[in-house]
Amino acid sequence: MRPKLPEPPEHLRPETQAWWNAVLAEFEIEDVHQLALLRLAAEAFDRCQQAREALAEHGLTQAGRQGQCIARPEVTIERDSRLAYARLMRELALDVAPPDSRPPRRPGTK
Repeated sequence: MRPKLPEPPEHLRPETQAWWNAVLAEFEIEDVHQLALLRLAAEAFDRCQQAREALAEHGLTQAGRQGQCIARPEVTIERDSRLAYARLMRELALDVAPPDSRPPRRPGTK
């Protein structure tokens, strides 16, 4: 009998909650440490999306104090969140690694 999978954190976007469920359905991630890393990866992904939406609305630059063109803070937020997501996924071994180095898949999945 398979253990009950943890529910996705409520503060995640619906698409990210669906991703959370898909990852847990495919991979055996039941260790508390791994679940915490998965939560952080999901949050980093959502934060990156929020920054992208703000950039789409406001543009990449804004006027500085003396009228110079400077990057909006969301540029840094997007970059940092993207890097955090990639690193967390690598830490979880959910990247494009050889199949034998990934966490074991749940029975019945490909």
